[in-house]
Amino acid sequence: MNLRRSLIAAMTATLVLGAAAPSYAATKYKNCTALNKVYPHGVGRTGSRDRASGTPVTNFKVNSSVYAANSGSDRDKDGVACEKR
Repeated sequence: MNLRRSLIAAMTATLVLGAAAPSYAATKYKNCTALNKVYPHGVGRTGSRDRASGTPVTNFKVNSSVYAANSGSDRDKDGVACEKR
């Protein structure tokens, strides 16, 4: 009987904790200076490429949710916000 209660409690906890969606909200940075302190070469969405007239930035952080929160900082609309060499 004790084992059965323990199993039911464990299954209930798993269902409750598993159903709770994590609330990871991407940070919206004030400007590119603030974003570049955390992501020195910028942040881009998956599959994006820097459109530069010279050598493109390729070492930006790929994180679609952070990019989405800061897409207003993507002036050239290439999928990479605040790109910097």
